[in-house]
Amino acid sequence: MQAIFDQGDAAPCPSPFNMASHVLAHAADLPDKVALCVIAQDRADTWTYARLESAVRGTGTGLLAAGFKRGDILLMRLGNTVDFPLAYLGAIAVGLVPVPTSSQLTAPEVDKMVAQLSPAGILHDPRVACPEDTSLPVIDTDALAAMRDLPPAEYAMGDPDRLAYIIYTSGTSGIPRAVMHAHRAIWARQMMHQGWYGLTAADRLLHAGAFNWTYTLGTGLMDPWSVGATALIPAEGVAIEALPQLLAKHQATIFAAAPGVYRKILSHHDKMNLPTLRHGLAAGEKLSDRVRQLWNTATGTPIFEAYGMSECSTFISGSPAHPATQGTLGRPQDGRRVAILGPDGPVELGAEGTIAVAGTDPGLMLGYFGAEAETAARMQGDWFLTGDQGMMDADGQITYLGRADDMMNAGGYRVSPLEVEAALLTHPAIREVGVTDIEVKQDARIIVAFYVGHPTDEADLKAFAETCLARYKQPRVYIQLEALPAGANGKILRRALKPIYEARHGQA
Repeated sequence: MQAIFDQGDAAPCPSPFNMASHVLAHAADLPDKVALCVIAQDRADTWTYARLESAVRGTGTGLLAAGFKRGDILLMRLGNTVDFPLAYLGAIAVGLVPVPTSSQLTAPEVDKMVAQLSPAGILHDPRVACPEDTSLPVIDTDALAAMRDLPPAEYAMGDPDRLAYIIYTSGTSGIPRAVMHAHRAIWARQMMHQGWYGLTAADRLLHAGAFNWTYTLGTGLMDPWSVGATALIPAEGVAIEALPQLLAKHQATIFAAAPGVYRKILSHHDKMNLPTLRHGLAAGEKLSDRVRQLWNTATGTPIFEAYGMSECSTFISGSPAHPATQGTLGRPQDGRRVAILGPDGPVELGAEGTIAVAGTDPGLMLGYFGAEAETAARMQGDWFLTGDQGMMDADGQITYLGRADDMMNAGGYRVSPLEVEAALLTHPAIREVGVTDIEVKQDARIIVAFYVGHPTDEADLKAFAETCLARYKQPRVYIQLEALPAGANGKILRRALKPIYEARHGQA
């Protein structure tokens, strides 16, 4: 039998449609319910559904009054505050196209985005790096905050297939790619509600991530609000080891985080009393069985893992209704069609191939901005290729077998080695460089750079990387070599870099 798992067709998205209107629909029937609570040890900032929708639609009014019009792209350079989701939904509500970006990006990295997208303006927190020489209109956080009290804008309804927002993901070309998503992407996320979360209106979901991370935006905010649940977000500066206390104090029923957050919590707590917690959610990188077992022992609750990508969010997962078989990612969610492909199409069950999702999936991207050829290259017939390898069993459970390319994963972020190498090659002491991620201890990976060039202090290289690479892209270790390992065609053999690290630093 072929490795194709068809979970039926997803419900069609209504038309006309607006993503923000869908997310905030419960403001009408649950106006006084707490939609968002930003929590710290000694305080909490609460937002009811009525207050949330009023602020979002007021922001929409303000953005239109600032001169922006439907279809305009707005680059978001905002920090880990409530300003982020309010501006994001406010823009979408009135037909603008927000581009959420990590606050860790440097000004040169952002400058490349500006050059690619030609945005109509920038929403900017002065604490966040941003090019200073741009002539674009800039709306700062004080101006955004003042917009919240303006009269509510009407939702810009329209074709659910039209562009709603753009997010960036690292690509194998070494250049971060701009992924375009339609308004229907939020409608498609309903397949995750039971296929991964087990989410209901009664839930209180605490997401450990920052407001300006797309994992937090989707799983931590948009999805809970879509069903009338309460979202709990740690305030800026809350330590990871303090999260168990907040989970208990605020009666969280679901906890979402990257695997690295679970690891850090477990390094501080071997037992936690979380009486209201039903389960945890993990995504962003592969969750190890060790962390899963330690969490279950410490809390008495399971973790359900999901697999996905920026181009289609998550589409394979374990859930309370259908837990994953041990060692697997889980199975395609209801409404998804997933296959394991070889060069000639779907392989047989039990055979290795590339994980692919149907090109008709309602959650699939519209394409890469300004890169039609790259978009087409990701398709094989009717399938979108993830680039990751997997194997499917007769029950549809999929085992993850690694990446087909050299993409790195550090702290839940996918990072292109080519992007990091290109940045480091601008250092005057470096002639050649190769980078890879290495597991330095169980469940912990770091980026390591191997370079050929003049001897230089590691502190100097680290300081240089801070000027041109976001924190999560920066190598933690630098190793000087006389020559980089290369194949017959002269390409760097990244798989040969790990043994060099192990020879110098001991077996990982």
